[in-house]
Amino acid sequence: MAPSTTFSKAKDAANYLQHTLDPKLQKPRVAIVCGSGLGTLADAVHEQAKTAIDYSSIPHFPLPTVQGHAGKLVFGFLGSETPVVLMVGRIHYYEGHSVEDVTFYVRVLKLLGVETIICKLTNAAGGLNPEHAVGDITLLNDHIFLAGFAGLHPLRGPNADEFGVRFPSLSDAYDLNLRRQVHAAWQKIEKADKRRLHEGVYAFVSGPSYETRAECRMLRQLGADVVGMSTVPEIIVARHSGMRVLAFSLVTNNAVLTPVPRGDDHLLQSSTTSDLDAILEEGKANHEEVLEAGRLAAQDMQRLVVQIITDVFENRESAHQ
Repeated sequence: MAPSTTFSKAKDAANYLQHTLDPKLQKPRVAIVCGSGLGTLADAVHEQAKTAIDYSSIPHFPLPTVQGHAGKLVFGFLGSETPVVLMVGRIHYYEGHSVEDVTFYVRVLKLLGVETIICKLTNAAGGLNPEHAVGDITLLNDHIFLAGFAGLHPLRGPNADEFGVRFPSLSDAYDLNLRRQVHAAWQKIEKADKRRLHEGVYAFVSGPSYETRAECRMLRQLGADVVGMSTVPEIIVARHSGMRVLAFSLVTNNAVLTPVPRGDDHLLQSSTTSDLDAILEEGKANHEEVLEAGRLAAQDMQRLVVQIITDVFENRESAHQ
């Protein structure tokens, strides 16, 4: 049987990378997808072996256009000896890309030999759960993919048999052992006093507009703790490819759950236009705030991911020796 188009394109990209990289960097064990403002994680990669490759030079690799997202793969070592690849910048469905293009890089990472993917350190998300404050980190343990229910699904169409089965299960999408290790690592690192780590459910929306108040209330009633415009399609493809998944969200704003004021509210009849504008502006999300929250979280997330790499991968190897 002829290879699938998805496999053929991913193989082209993987072959290019393997021929470009030094042999010791050709088979990263862990892939880390940097989220909004977290491109500085690449600074934690050991300089002596670090290699950066622009997306524009990789066959079939789509290019990001959103502010705060560069476009390069950074190969090297984190901790003392774990080979990793960092994605600094990625594309989104709302940019006009197909969901197949959005998830393409996951297929390439699989062919490079990546076993574990740490998704979106950290994706920017609106906090639906009142206990998840701005600046807190939510470790994902499940998701709601309404777009997938409606047919926008990364596995739609002919199955790429080279990667996985036609009907993969997602009840175990977020690796329990890795999540257990994250909580242990969080207790070890130095971090901002007010920043907390939660677990919760992520709701995917296609964007690029932020959600209405009614949509936020609906998602909260469905059980979502945070809402954002990325991550879930890539996680589905990673699990289809047999990769272990760890994913985080950074709460960059609190979603407004209170209903929109009614125009016939008698308490508003004497209000000025500026008063009314101020009411509607309360809690309104904007992209600049998202980027700033990501920058402020960068140091804590760098420490956390290095601790996870050390605890999970390096200590495990030592125990087996």
